[in-house]
Amino acid sequence: MPITPATAAHSSSNGTADAILLELVDEDGVTIGTAEKLAAHQPPGRLHRAFSVFLFDAHGRLLLQRRAAGKYHSPGVWSNTCCGHPYPGEAPFAAAARRTYEELDVSPSLLAEAGTVRYNHPDPASGLVEQEYNHLFVGLVQSSPRPDPREVGETAFVSAAELAERHARDPFSAWFMTVLDAARPAIRELTGPAGW
Repeated sequence: MPITPATAAHSSSNGTADAILLELVDEDGVTIGTAEKLAAHQPPGRLHRAFSVFLFDAHGRLLLQRRAAGKYHSPGVWSNTCCGHPYPGEAPFAAAARRTYEELDVSPSLLAEAGTVRYNHPDPASGLVEQEYNHLFVGLVQSSPRPDPREVGETAFVSAAELAERHARDPFSAWFMTVLDAARPAIRELTGPAGW
């Protein structure tokens, strides 16, 4: 497995490595503990807190990202603007804003909660499992992304029709359609007549 920022351990001030921890939750999204990130994704997966962000430009086009080829989970596939996991005790909204900036070097001009969705998606390529209680966010972006190449292979702004064409021909993350469909009511409210 390649070592990437997602799988590499953090260095603490005393030089030892700290594991990346995720919040484990129950079916209602109540925190029940923590687990190391990779261990939480090993089959059958442990239910943990996550977030997904959908950012749109002034024309109602969705900002997609292709995950970097070196990612340990779902490398090289297209997905929503940004997704990830809050640190234990970190608010999902704060985590979504933080990771959007870290991965894409953009700060949304608007970011709003769009509900939650619970899913269980195995990734056949890696053998890992996304067993997630996912907090959804929609928003607007006014600046051009400058992706971190360790995290993002490329980006694209797409209309609803262009997304349908791309989804039919290109590989997407296993969770993409689940989170997109769950966020659609908030997306339609945000984008108006853009066809979402």
